[in-house]
Amino acid sequence: MKKSPSKAAESPSEPIEKSPDWRGELLSRLRALVVEADPEMTEERKWRKPSNPAGVPTFSHNGLVCTGETYKNVVKMSFARGASLADPSGLFNSSLEGNTRRAIDFHQGDKVDEEALKALIRAAVALNTSSARG
Repeated sequence: MKKSPSKAAESPSEPIEKSPDWRGELLSRLRALVVEADPEMTEERKWRKPSNPAGVPTFSHNGLVCTGETYKNVVKMSFARGASLADPSGLFNSSLEGNTRRAIDFHQGDKVDEEALKALIRAAVALNTSSARG
């Protein structure tokens, strides 16, 4: 049975801001940028566990595009197929050693290059869409 995930524009039942500090605020801002970049993006919560009962926000369009997670000192945005994406602005700064995934670690006070991030999100969606056709 195919699940019908809600569009990201419709907030999930749990708040995305599990951290009431800069991390939660940043994660909310990143979520808004994902939706701006692709209004057709779907959001689901996956990988729920006792230490993270709200789960991990995942964003998909013809497959997983990215996830957003808060950690003690960073907010991590992981791109499922990031190694296949051009990153002309050099946003990827984490998980660079793998053959598939790439991530961006945002630290407190980091400036987010919103246009470059939205371009990266659109490129990830385009990659998923072209792969789905082939």
